[in-house]
Amino acid sequence: MGKGKEFIPLEVKISKGANKRFPERHGDTDVRQQHWSFFSGFTLIELLVVIAIIALLMSILMPAMQRVKKQARSVACLSKLKQWGIYFAMYADDYNGRFMRGFTASPQANRWVYALGDYYKWDDEFTCCPNAYKPWVDKYGVNSGAEGSTLGVGVTMAWGYMNQGHWKKPMKGSYGINGWCVDPQPGNEPHSGGVNWFWRGPTVSGAGYVPLFLEAQRYNGWALHTDRPPSYSGERWNDDAQMGRYCLNRHDGFGGCLFLDYSARKVGLKELWTLKWHKEYNEAGPWTIGGGVQPSDWPEWMQHLKDY
Repeated sequence: MGKGKEFIPLEVKISKGANKRFPERHGDTDVRQQHWSFFSGFTLIELLVVIAIIALLMSILMPAMQRVKKQARSVACLSKLKQWGIYFAMYADDYNGRFMRGFTASPQANRWVYALGDYYKWDDEFTCCPNAYKPWVDKYGVNSGAEGSTLGVGVTMAWGYMNQGHWKKPMKGSYGINGWCVDPQPGNEPHSGGVNWFWRGPTVSGAGYVPLFLEAQRYNGWALHTDRPPSYSGERWNDDAQMGRYCLNRHDGFGGCLFLDYSARKVGLKELWTLKWHKEYNEAGPWTIGGGVQPSDWPEWMQHLKDY
């Protein structure tokens, strides 16, 4: 301070009630306690109203969330199928434009599970649709009893676990190949088709209409245009009408399909009968609009689905 100058303290006035840390006392009652007591309580009716509002919001949001989950699984399924297209393309490139020999190959079967194993690294989750992961038989050999049952479990369950001996590990899956796309050895053609029915490789005309690899109850099948539809979703495991192995309602009337040109998209369940499964397949067969089918001709569970 300068010499000779007197220090005069500054007087600061604090308005009444400005410092809430030191609340004013009124008799024996704390003013702050009175202030908070006004806001701290809810009546039972108010709580019930809040709970009712939350429940209403949940009832509105839950179906939307379920739809989003289903859509996400469908997108994930198509993403997997597109990746399978890369594996099939790599295999064909490595084997002179031809696909695997199939289960009638000699001296040992050459199903896609084995033939493509080195490409997909024997990943037993990648062989499954996101809506059908759980196998009929678990890794420890515990059988659920679902295989070949009449419960329609093929819709939500995977085939396997199974091992063909020469496989590197037991496998499960919920995809299957169109059996007419393999390249069997001459004289070893499976099923009732002729030699000229098989596609054998991807370099064909109209490849975008030929199903190659799709959602299935079994790892393979040989569909015919006369195959009757399954009486319920997931009926067919051991049955001659093998279109039913692919006619599974996993995605609200649709299934994921990889085509011979390696494109992938959702296919309507009734649309399956209009695809070019083999070289002699009639795309206007009796189960198509062009073949005269009526909505009432389909099993009840399929009647509301889109016609093709």
